[in-house]
Amino acid sequence: MEKKSIPLIKRIFFSPLSWIWESVYFFRRACYDYGIMRQRSFQVPIISIGNLTFGGTGKTPFTLWLAEYLHTKNKKVMILMRGYKGKLENSSGIITAGRMMTPDPVEYGDEPLLFARRLEDATIVVGKNRSANLSFYFPKIEPDVVLLDDGHQHIKIKRKLNIVLFDATMPLLRYRVAPLGYMREGFQALKDADLVVIGKADIAGVDKINALKKFLQPHLPVGVDFAEVGFRPNGFYNAANDLVLTVEQIKGRKVICVAGVANPESFFKLLEELGAEVIVTESFPDHHYFKPDEINALLSYAKNEDALLVTTEKDMVRIKKIVEDDSIVFLEVEIQFLNGEDVTKKIIDSAFQNLY
Repeated sequence: MEKKSIPLIKRIFFSPLSWIWESVYFFRRACYDYGIMRQRSFQVPIISIGNLTFGGTGKTPFTLWLAEYLHTKNKKVMILMRGYKGKLENSSGIITAGRMMTPDPVEYGDEPLLFARRLEDATIVVGKNRSANLSFYFPKIEPDVVLLDDGHQHIKIKRKLNIVLFDATMPLLRYRVAPLGYMREGFQALKDADLVVIGKADIAGVDKINALKKFLQPHLPVGVDFAEVGFRPNGFYNAANDLVLTVEQIKGRKVICVAGVANPESFFKLLEELGAEVIVTESFPDHHYFKPDEINALLSYAKNEDALLVTTEKDMVRIKKIVEDDSIVFLEVEIQFLNGEDVTKKIIDSAFQNLY
């Protein structure tokens, strides 16, 4: 975090903007802390899963794991999501997981549809005004627990638990508030953390993980626990969600990788580690709505090379709306705990004690 790591010109022009940005978030949190602005409370646990940085930290797979864990505890789960880039983002919509339906990602966004496919029994509510949406749908659904996806900055709703995720592979030099760095708000926001989950711990290495923990520790409340997670690949599926290849069967296969996610490099690296022969990688912006020409060009190239076109599960939600072909598959992954699984479950279970 030395000053010399950031060019002088960038510091001169961006430091005032960074200070203003951080101050706005600090003042906003202070208004809620001191009761100047009121939080909405509900008679069930609200669990926030969020982060302090832009980009992918693994919130989606962690939230999936959390919803599945709560299902094993016979809890009726509601998930509040923004539905980013969906038409319902500025209003609201609802999806019930486990039912035979084909909602449109153009309406709902890609992540809610991913949740609906993967979860056995949950209600997904989309719309960026999550407080109003929760108030509207709460009496209709009567959930036992509400998961606030990407919710650390959404403090209008009072939470029982705040789970904050970090990417173990991100250099510490990037931990500055935008536009100087990749942080949405300053480290003072960690005072509300109840659990810190370090993602991509399986590829970061022990030294990076320990350095990140040491870096975060001064900003955390005393006694906050850490968990470390990575991704476990489950297999390769087609647009109809049928298993096409096991993880072992991808070894030696030619693949063209396409991803419109926040951190595509991790996805590309994972395929290489699984033994695939990656001949081309194509990156697009996060939540990118693919055009037919983009996919058809890659698909044509894949067929000429006798290769598979491999994408992420989130991208497949959007891709299959414009083209379905057996040569296009997605890699399904899930969370794998390396450390802290028991303490994570203990903290989650504690959310149902002494409810306000």
